[in-house]
Amino acid sequence: MQRLMVLALLTLAQATASLAATTTPLHDGWNVQSACKLQADGAQISTAAFHPENWYATSVPATVLATQVAAGEVKEPYYAKNLRGIPGTTYPIGHDFADDNIPADSPYRCGWWYRKEFAIPAAEKGRTIWLHFGGINYRAEVWVNGKKIADKTQVAGAYRTYNFDVTGFVEAGKPNVVAVETFAPDGKDLGINWVDWNPCPPDKDMGLWGPVELTTTGPVSLRSPLAVTHFTDSSLQEADLTVYAELHNATDKAIHGTVTGTVANIPLQQQVDLAPHEDRTVAFTPEQFAQLRVKNPRVWWPYQMGDPNLETLTLRFVANGKPSDEQSVRFGIREMTSELTDKGYRLFHINGKPILIRGAGWSQDMLLRQEPTRLRDQFRLVRDMHLNTIRLEGKLETEDFFQLADEQGVLVMLGWCCCDQWEHWKDWTPENYSVAAESLRSQMLRIRHHASLLVWLNGSDNAPPAFVESAYLKIEAETHWPNPTLSAASSQNTQPSGKNGVKMNGPYDWVDPSYWYVDSKNGGGWGFSTEISPGPAVPSVASLRRFIPADQLWPQNATWAYHFGGGEFTKLTVFDEAMNATYGQAHSVDDYVRVAQTMSYDSERAMYEAYSRNKYTSTGVIQWMLNNAWPSMIWHLYDYYLEADGGYFGTKKACEPLHIQYSYDDHSVVVVNSTYQPSPAVTAEVHLYDLNLKPLFTQQKQLEAPSDSTTRVISIPADAFNSGSKVYFADLTLKNAKDETVSHNFYWIPSKPSTFNWAKTDYTHTPDSEHEDMTALLSLPKTTITSRVKITDSPEGHKVELQLQNPSQALAFQVSFAARTKSGDLIAPVFWSDNYIELMPGESRTLTAILAKDAPANPDIVLSGWNIPTETLHPETLLRGSERNVASR
Repeated sequence: MQRLMVLALLTLAQATASLAATTTPLHDGWNVQSACKLQADGAQISTAAFHPENWYATSVPATVLATQVAAGEVKEPYYAKNLRGIPGTTYPIGHDFADDNIPADSPYRCGWWYRKEFAIPAAEKGRTIWLHFGGINYRAEVWVNGKKIADKTQVAGAYRTYNFDVTGFVEAGKPNVVAVETFAPDGKDLGINWVDWNPCPPDKDMGLWGPVELTTTGPVSLRSPLAVTHFTDSSLQEADLTVYAELHNATDKAIHGTVTGTVANIPLQQQVDLAPHEDRTVAFTPEQFAQLRVKNPRVWWPYQMGDPNLETLTLRFVANGKPSDEQSVRFGIREMTSELTDKGYRLFHINGKPILIRGAGWSQDMLLRQEPTRLRDQFRLVRDMHLNTIRLEGKLETEDFFQLADEQGVLVMLGWCCCDQWEHWKDWTPENYSVAAESLRSQMLRIRHHASLLVWLNGSDNAPPAFVESAYLKIEAETHWPNPTLSAASSQNTQPSGKNGVKMNGPYDWVDPSYWYVDSKNGGGWGFSTEISPGPAVPSVASLRRFIPADQLWPQNATWAYHFGGGEFTKLTVFDEAMNATYGQAHSVDDYVRVAQTMSYDSERAMYEAYSRNKYTSTGVIQWMLNNAWPSMIWHLYDYYLEADGGYFGTKKACEPLHIQYSYDDHSVVVVNSTYQPSPAVTAEVHLYDLNLKPLFTQQKQLEAPSDSTTRVISIPADAFNSGSKVYFADLTLKNAKDETVSHNFYWIPSKPSTFNWAKTDYTHTPDSEHEDMTALLSLPKTTITSRVKITDSPEGHKVELQLQNPSQALAFQVSFAARTKSGDLIAPVFWSDNYIELMPGESRTLTAILAKDAPANPDIVLSGWNIPTETLHPETLLRGSERNVASR
C-alpha cells in the first residue's frame, strides 16, 4: 500500500512539474550608489526609465563597503592600518563601534541604494510573485516599479528575513525594477556586532548582506518544512518523525487543498482548509500517520560517532489539482538532548549517546563576503583538527554553511551576540522588542531543519530578563525548534529555563599549560566552557608580511597593535611578559614568531587535553576562537589566510581519536578514546628524560581503551623530576596490537611549575605569581636533520611526502614545516599530517601534506626548528602522475 502511495505521488508530481513553484536568484546585475549623490527618489530610481550612471556594479549579497572594495575604490582595507583611512572610521581604536551612531560626516550616514532590473517570464502571469530578502542591514525602503512596498518601520533588523507579495507591483513579460534604499544601524539597534574580536567596518556592514530571490507560486505558499525525530528507545531501531510546514494563503478567498509529499521516501497526504490570508502550521504526527513510526532508520551522526546520513523531505500544496508551492530540504534522523550531570554541568547527548563537545568559535569575514571554496577549506580544517563543534555568536551563517555542517557531520551551537544593544535590555525601545522577536522567528524558520544544530542560546554573556526570555521561548515553541535551548553561554539560572550548567569565566589571555589542570574555579578542565582561550595566536612571518609592511615587521608597533583585539585585548602584554620570563626575550620577528608558535602549541594542547582527561566531569570546551574576521594576532587556531600554525597542531594532537597524553597536575599518563568503538590490546609506553636526554623513567603497559573513555595507565613518580634538570622531556607512544604507532606525544616540562596568583584572577586570565623557567631550551645543542621530499599529483591535490631523520645525538626540538612559493610567499591551506614535532637521536618520521589543486605545482618546503638551521627544499617540477624526489644533506 505504501509503495502504491509513493508511486501515485510521484506520478502527480511528474504530471504537474511544469506548474511547480520556481525560484530565481537575483544575484548578478545590481548597481549601488549613495543617496547623498542622487537627486532622484525611490519612485524614479525603481523605474526602467532611470539610468544608474556612475553607480557601482555588484552582485548580491554584498555590503556597501564590500562593494566599494570590489570596485577598487577602497584599497586593501585589511592591510596595515588602511581601514582607518576609510571615511567614517573615526571611532577610537579598540572601541566597540556597535554602541555608537554613524558619525555625521561619514558617507555611510546617508542611505545607500541597491537597484536591479529583472524579468518575469510571460508564462508566470496569473501566479503569485514573491520577493525574498535573506538579510538587510539594517533598515530599508523597498520599491518596485515606482511603488513603495515597504518602509523603514517595516524593514528593520539585520537578522530578519522578508517575503513580500509583489504580484500587484510587477508585470510578467516586461522589464521590472527593484530598488532598495538601505540604512546603517545606530547605537540602539540590534545590528551586527564585532565586539572585541576586531575593528568594526565604518559602514557597520550596511546593505543587502543576504540573498535576494524571486519566487513564483500558486495562491498558497509552503515554507520551512521540518522533520523532527524522537527515538522510542536506545536501540535506535524505531524513530517517530513529526513533520511541519508553514502555509500562507495569499488570496482573499478560502482555499481547500492538500499537503502531500514524502519524508525519507515515506508518503504523506493531508487535506487543509485555509481562510482568506490565513497563516497556518500544518503538522503530520506519528499518532495520526502510522507510517511516521520508522523502522530501522538511517541515523545521522556527527562524523566522529558515525555517518552523517541525510534524508529528503519534500512537501507540496495542491489546490484544484494544481500544485501551488513545493519545498524540499535535506534533514537528518537524529535527536539532540541535554541534561545536568550530578555536578550540575550541561552534558549533551546525540541520539542518546553522551558527547564531549570540543569546538571553537566561528567568525565570518568582516565585510561579510562569501567565498564557497574558502568555506569548504575551513570545514576541512575543522575536521582535520578532530573538532566536533563550531560555535556561532551572532554571525548567523549562510545556507551553504549549514548544509556543509550537515553533510560533514560538524555540530553547530549558535545564538545571539553579546556586548551591544542585543544585551542592553534596560535600554530597549519598543522597536527593539519587535525586531528581536521577528529576528528570532525568521532564524528559527530558516535553519530549524538542519541536522547539525546542537543548541540555541538566547543570550551570550548574559541571560535575557525573564519577560524577554519567555517571549523567545514562546517563539521557539511556536516554530517547533527541535533542539535544546539555553538562556545564555554563561552560568546563570533563570526563572523560565532554570540552570544553564555552562560557564564563561575566561581566560581569554595567556595562561601557562598547567593552568588547565590546576584551576578549579574558572577555566580549568571541568564543566562546560562556552568560550575560553590562551589568547594570542601570532601568525607565521609569511602571513605577517601579507598585512604588516616590511619596515614595520619588528619590533611591535602601532600597526601590530591595530591587529590585536579590542577592549581589554589591545595589547599582548600578558603574552609577551610570559614569553620573556619563560623562554627569554626575542630579538627579531623570526625569534618572536618561533617562540610564539611553541607557546600556542603547548597551551592549546593542554587546554583540550585537560578537558579530555576529565570527561564527563568536563562536558565541553569551546576555544575562543577558531578563525578571524580579518588578519589578527589573537584568538585563532588557523589565521585569516588559512595557515595552520602552532595552536592548530597542538589542538590536532590533543583531539586525535585515540590519544595518549601527560597530566601536569599529577604526572599521570592517560589514554583517551574519543571514538565510539573499543580499542583492545593497545600498549602505552612512557620515557622521561632530563635536558641532556639521560633516561629517568621508562614504563610500558598494555590496556584496553573502552569506547568514549579515559584511562589512567601510568603515573610517573614525582621524584623522577628531582634530578636537578631545569627542563624534562616526556616521550609518550601508544601502539596497537600490530605494533603500529597510533598516537605519539612529546612534552617539555619545567622543573618547577608556574604558580598562579589566584586572588588577582579576572575574566581575562589568572596571572602568574612565578613563571615556569624554560630558558634552558635556548641552549639545546645545535643539530641537523636529513630530509627527503617527494611530491606527487593526487585527486585531492598536490601530495607532499616528507621523510625526516635525526642522525645526531641531540634532540631536534619543535621542527616545523611550511609550503612556500619560490618567492617565499604563503601557500595555504596545507593539510599536514603532523607539525611542530620533536625528533629524538636516531629517530625517523615520515609526514604527509595535501596542497590544494590550484596551489603552485612545485612549492618550496621550508624546514625550521629551535636548534636546527632553516633549510628550503626546492622541488623543480611536478608533472601529472609523476613524482620528484629531492634530498637534502
